[in-house]
Amino acid sequence: MSSLTSNQHVLDWVKEMEDLMTPDKTIWIDGSEGQLRALREEAFKTGELTELNQEKLPGCVLHHTAKNDVARVEDRTFICTSNKADDCAMINWMEPTAMKAKLTPLYKGVMKGRTMYVIPYCMGPVGSPFSKVGIEVTDSIYVVLNMDIMTRIGIKALRQLGDSNDFVRGQHARADIDAENRYIVHFPEDNAIWSINSGYGGNVLLGKKCFALRIACYQGYKEGWMAEHMLILGVEDPSGHVDYVTAAFPSACGKTNLAMLIPPEIYAKKGYKVWTVGDDIAWMHVGADGRLYAINPENGFFGVAPGTNEKSNPNALATTRQGTIFTNVAHNLTDNTVWWEGLDKNPPEDAQEWTGLAVDGKEYVAGGGKLAHPNSRFTAPATGCPCLSKEFNNPDGVPVTAMVFGGRRAKTAPLVYQSFSWNHGVYVGSSMASETTAAAAGAVGVVRRDPMAMRPFFGYNVGDYFAHWLDMGKKLGDKAPKIFHVNWFRTDDEGHFIWPGFGDNMRVLMWILNRCKGEVDAVETAIGYLPHAEDIDITDLNGVTLDTVKNLLNVDKDLWLEDAKGVEELYDQIGDHVPAELRAELNALKDRLSK
Repeated sequence: MSSLTSNQHVLDWVKEMEDLMTPDKTIWIDGSEGQLRALREEAFKTGELTELNQEKLPGCVLHHTAKNDVARVEDRTFICTSNKADDCAMINWMEPTAMKAKLTPLYKGVMKGRTMYVIPYCMGPVGSPFSKVGIEVTDSIYVVLNMDIMTRIGIKALRQLGDSNDFVRGQHARADIDAENRYIVHFPEDNAIWSINSGYGGNVLLGKKCFALRIACYQGYKEGWMAEHMLILGVEDPSGHVDYVTAAFPSACGKTNLAMLIPPEIYAKKGYKVWTVGDDIAWMHVGADGRLYAINPENGFFGVAPGTNEKSNPNALATTRQGTIFTNVAHNLTDNTVWWEGLDKNPPEDAQEWTGLAVDGKEYVAGGGKLAHPNSRFTAPATGCPCLSKEFNNPDGVPVTAMVFGGRRAKTAPLVYQSFSWNHGVYVGSSMASETTAAAAGAVGVVRRDPMAMRPFFGYNVGDYFAHWLDMGKKLGDKAPKIFHVNWFRTDDEGHFIWPGFGDNMRVLMWILNRCKGEVDAVETAIGYLPHAEDIDITDLNGVTLDTVKNLLNVDKDLWLEDAKGVEELYDQIGDHVPAELRAELNALKDRLSK
């Protein structure tokens, strides 16, 4: 197929990719349903995809990756800039010229005998001044079809780009799926991403974490906006007014569940609703009125399947029921559907596990005794989400009232508290941490620092990233969102969770929004503003009393002083780029705790 654009910058780069990787043919992806349908049919014939039961799961397909290629590979993920200061804690850095010399031979002739697909795509609503365009070349139909769900692909993306040279160049080749030569490499100064020897989602859907976080956070740093690992949700009150909240959580802390929260009955009866704008990433800019506005750069959801069910997240489950690509889940051969651990309590007996091998009804061949891989995924169009916000495609984004940070802490962090100021809130975000659980590898209860939930996704020096947050606060002034911290995971002495979580987290969101509106007082403590226990609505909440809430809001000064040492260690690891303002916030916290 001939090219879809007259943009010479694009044409020159695609020609460069053809000369390097020498595909047998090149197909430009126009985004038409006819072209996508033909690609699906081709993938069914080769076995790359399996068509599922079209009555029960219309438009849904199943894919298996290689057994050695099932997750993001942080040790193989690099940031390559000319700034040696980017070689800091939490960043795997290499000098760009050296990396290009290392990788270029791997790409030479790598698509011989294969087709190169050229995917123009738009991150964010088409027509938004805040959206950005990327072009990914790939030899994988799986990538094309996933990018169609996760981004806005084809001619409309090229229209958004026009004649500009401001696009992210993404080159992906499956090569031999060789784990020893697997690299996911970012060149922020060149607006470029190189991915080779992987076929797994997060490593090859280059619009996702690669562009929307690692490259975009660098773009935001240079251009004066923010790209953050944050969900965006709207809370609609009975009068129809909607307040928007962004929130950052490390993995396994209930981020998707909060993004698609279903209000408890006491709020639903009054007419409250919760709307999903985004489940994973927020791009935020200062609007014409001086407030912070957020768009979701993505167009779909790339979620973890295990644990998703009618109870934990009915909205997410409903979203997967049409037009979804399932990756590394089990194949229920009885009715040609899919299954994963936690979907229900009835694993299929006539099934193929995630590796594609048949199960004899008694034991699974795959490691860990799981039918579905623990990191198995669904790629689902946002349009299938029952609680999708009508502002999802608003080119201006939505105004952010509150920002929330959260972690998994058994004893340290209270249920909720508010920062004293924007700078204090940046400190709170920078000190975010979670404790390892029994489900994670290694020891239980080890604290892993994950600033702003960005640990795997920084695109430049982490201290400079903190400084950018402080600069955004100066820009926003008194129009800045209020910053809060939550912890759904406090446990009793037997290790049981005290707070019920899930939909009942809305009770905490309501206190947060009431604080933003100045409708409720708070208690000033050493760590921030805490609720009066009676201001957390526990109506109809079985087993939770006022004393329970008081316990959830308790602050143990010794634990906090111990935690402050951990933050100091983190800052020392990051080095001299940590802003003086954050070290001052840390010292002020220690002083308050010591009094």
